[in-house]
Amino acid sequence: MARHNQLGQLGEQAARDFLIARGLTIREQNWRMNKLEIDIVAHDPKANVLHIVEVKTRSSDEHYDPMQAITRSKKSHMVAAANAYLRYFQLKCSIVYDVMLVVGQPGAFRIQYIPQAFQPSLRTYR
Repeated sequence: MARHNQLGQLGEQAARDFLIARGLTIREQNWRMNKLEIDIVAHDPKANVLHIVEVKTRSSDEHYDPMQAITRSKKSHMVAAANAYLRYFQLKCSIVYDVMLVVGQPGAFRIQYIPQAFQPSLRTYR
């Protein structure tokens, strides 16, 4: 396995641990359906809210804003994946889209958590 892939997996594990410590239940990690993928699906049982979490792991955060990686295309992909997840599991709950930046090396990660990082755009049809 490539070193950057291993760092990414360890970063996602640190992100999972962070969310669990905040009281969320992890439903899935790296959930896939066709070309859609969600890094982490977490559930807040108190509010019945599903968190769709995009995790970005970097060895250094020098000059890096995690929101730069969340392009319009990435947002669209996350929304489509979340909708597919809800349909597949026939869930009725609210969804929020979170971003996590995990920086450093295993055992010394720093986590920047951006809850509700964006709202999906509403489409109106005429």
